[in-house]
Amino acid sequence: MTTMLTTLIDANTLAARLDDAALRVIDCSFQLTDPGAGRAAYLRGHIPGAVYADLERDLSGPVSEHTGRHPLPSRHDFEATLGMLGISNNHQVVAYDNAGGAYAARLWWLLRWMGHGAVAVLNGGLQAWLAGGRSLDPGEVIPPRVRFMPGAPLGACVDAEDILQGRVARLLDARGPERFSGAEEPIDPVAGHVSGAVNHPFTQNLDTAGRFLARDVLRERLQASLGGIAPAQTAAMCGSGVTACHLLLAMEVAGLDGAALYPGSWSEWIRDPARPVATAVGDAPAPVEI
Repeated sequence: MTTMLTTLIDANTLAARLDDAALRVIDCSFQLTDPGAGRAAYLRGHIPGAVYADLERDLSGPVSEHTGRHPLPSRHDFEATLGMLGISNNHQVVAYDNAGGAYAARLWWLLRWMGHGAVAVLNGGLQAWLAGGRSLDPGEVIPPRVRFMPGAPLGACVDAEDILQGRVARLLDARGPERFSGAEEPIDPVAGHVSGAVNHPFTQNLDTAGRFLARDVLRERLQASLGGIAPAQTAAMCGSGVTACHLLLAMEVAGLDGAALYPGSWSEWIRDPARPVATAVGDAPAPVEI
């Protein structure tokens, strides 16, 4: 591929470049309530040539009593995973899923964390591919094993201590408003949000077809949630550090780059009962209707 893509790619462009040997397409489809559903869907049909990456097996590290539900893998382990996925430093990677990029953005962020900027998310995901009347291939693609050499991270992380010590000026929470407020909590044992966090559901980055909104619209919405605070002083979180990556991708698309990821997110934060938890919603902007 002659042009390096670093945020989004549309289905037409992907289709035109699908035969490029320097392209690696990765299906990241997953379902939190049924962890095997993503792989099963992939085996039934995927974009031709796509390799499957599982959120819990490939895009996360081991869970412990101190981590969230999807901790980051070590850079050493993820280097090996990328090699098994057939991703080298010379590949342009395209990640997609069937959930508006909610899981594909995790691979986007992880590759940037490994120093690889040539990674884009398929805008609109599998649905956008199918909307053009394009075919899917069944079965599994096993790529040739290659070597990936990590570079300097292109994305930053913060931890709970950074938040507690006030080193994060704005903390954006990408979960839905019901979970943020504490009205509902279907996944984690404690409901609510980190005190002082602002709710910006990742679904507000998308239109009704699951495609990212126009750059100017994204920028306006994100700036409202930032409240005048610079992206470099901001971190994104969610339930376990997955859809927070979607928020960071949206910020990159909007030209608001420089924010960090809180990988442990809510499921790690609540591991320590001494960390402050809030359920009021006064610090959260009203959800924007799409």
